[in-house]
Amino acid sequence: MSGPRHEEDGGEFTEARQFNLMFKTFAGPVEDSSTQVYLRPETAQGIFVNFANVLNSTRMRPPFGIAQIGKAFRNEITPGNSIFRLREFEQMELEYFVPPAEEMKWLEYWKEQRLSWYRGLGIQPDQLRLRAHRKDELAHYARGAFDVEYQFPFGWSELEGIAARGDYDLTAHQQASGKDLTYFDDLVRERYVPHVVEPSAGVDRTMLTLMIDAYHEEEVRGERRVVLKFHHAVAPVQVAVLPLSRKEPLTQLAEQVEHQLRPHFRTEYDDAQSIGKRYRRQDEIGTPFAVTVDFETVNDKAVTIRSRDEMTQVRVPLAGLVPALKERLA
Repeated sequence: MSGPRHEEDGGEFTEARQFNLMFKTFAGPVEDSSTQVYLRPETAQGIFVNFANVLNSTRMRPPFGIAQIGKAFRNEITPGNSIFRLREFEQMELEYFVPPAEEMKWLEYWKEQRLSWYRGLGIQPDQLRLRAHRKDELAHYARGAFDVEYQFPFGWSELEGIAARGDYDLTAHQQASGKDLTYFDDLVRERYVPHVVEPSAGVDRTMLTLMIDAYHEEEVRGERRVVLKFHHAVAPVQVAVLPLSRKEPLTQLAEQVEHQLRPHFRTEYDDAQSIGKRYRRQDEIGTPFAVTVDFETVNDKAVTIRSRDEMTQVRVPLAGLVPALKERLA
């Protein structure tokens, strides 16, 4: 006798089974219930555990935040979509502790700040959106939540969640530990458990989003050009220094230029293959500007700045090269 089937594709359901999203392991040489531990599924709990220590040592007054970045682990049933959903991932979280009456005000503040942060990385604004959680999506303790979403090739999906979590976390830790996690406000003579607004983001998802958003294929003079249009703040290389030839004194002069720029920018020196192939290579890794040292440089003490996006070339005196690049990368 067959079991129940899915109403759309007719697939048969298996019997319900226990499934834990946390990875279980053992600490120490003996594997028994007393040494059983779990890999953390998020970074936030360490912040709540240390809340009283931070409060007492820093003398901070709500509103204030504690941020953390680190590895987290989840036993995902279906990891996939490149590195979008992983079992081991890098997470960054902020627990922002606020007076209870101000929770919704700070939720509004942080949802806008976090959306602006992604835009500031150069991600196309029309590919980003804020989506409010419906009531049936909210956790039982949450008073409101938003997702920052990006339109991936596989559809809209979450980059980050921002949630108003009330006093649920600190109250739960207080009850389990027996430690007092309340805050006494001596200005208004009131004691309360701070409420929490939590932005929680995945570093891996953000990196994938930056690469997908920056990737472009263009046709230039009948040839296909692959270019990563990274914002200069996140480009691995900001300025490439390219001698037109490997002959002296061009290479020596180009090396001097690269050393001059290195304290100010993320630089790379490249003299392999033709100048055209080197331009394309820098386009593919997202370098915003290339500085070309040619045979005229020896005489006129000037170099050419080539722009990745506009594909324009401008002659600039060596003495003014750093200011010229700083202006373009500002």
